[in-house]
Amino acid sequence: MLNYLAPPLTHKASVNILGTQIDNLTQAELLADLNQTGGLLVTPNVDHLIKLRRDGEFRRAYNQAQYCVCDSKIVQFASYFLGEPLREKISGSDFFPAFYRHNAKNPEIRIFLLGAGPGVAQIAREKINAKVGREIVVDVYSPPFGFEKDPEECEKIIRLVKDSGATVLAMGLGTPKQEKWLACHRNRFPFIKIFLAIGATLDFEAGRVQRAPKWMSEMGLEWLFRLLLEPKRLWRRYLVESLPFFWLVFRQRFVGL
Repeated sequence: MLNYLAPPLTHKASVNILGTQIDNLTQAELLADLNQTGGLLVTPNVDHLIKLRRDGEFRRAYNQAQYCVCDSKIVQFASYFLGEPLREKISGSDFFPAFYRHNAKNPEIRIFLLGAGPGVAQIAREKINAKVGREIVVDVYSPPFGFEKDPEECEKIIRLVKDSGATVLAMGLGTPKQEKWLACHRNRFPFIKIFLAIGATLDFEAGRVQRAPKWMSEMGLEWLFRLLLEPKRLWRRYLVESLPFFWLVFRQRFVGL
């Protein structure tokens, strides 16, 4: 089993966007490399890149990742503008189904789903296992609100994951909570080979939240689709907090970080 503190691979090319090194990988390369090497995968988008500049704890958590891939078409467009094109957008919600299909017949891959609302992860489990044709998702848990501040609840999660026999922990707890929780507790999971921080992906897998049409995603408009679905929750993120991204990228291009 791989050590949970395995260092990031040194052979991967990367692109610096606002101080974050984003791996310039294709999804096929990531699938092959992740299976072989293991480690933590994070998927930065515009919201992440802004938060990473302001939140030192989040930055330290991100720095533990062995894989950091582009989750956003807008971030990919920014890489073109900066003169270092990222070859592919690899969002968590696209990568996770590719990951479990890629490992459909690999008995070494056993997934624990952690996150989403009550009952959502279980629905996702049933749908994924039906697609794959085996119990690739071995167990799930939807922790209560504020669980990260409750030591007993955190111990319960560690015990549940260990008892499940999982080798992959897929976390859909939202950013930056999922990354910070992993940074705090990752050393308690020596039996886990692969950690996937995948945000709202469990809601998508369960069918609880609708994905944007592919054409909108390819045009960099997935944020607009999500905003129209959940305006009260997302308006501030997309229309206020994320706006400095464009000026910061412009400044990086012509002035430097």
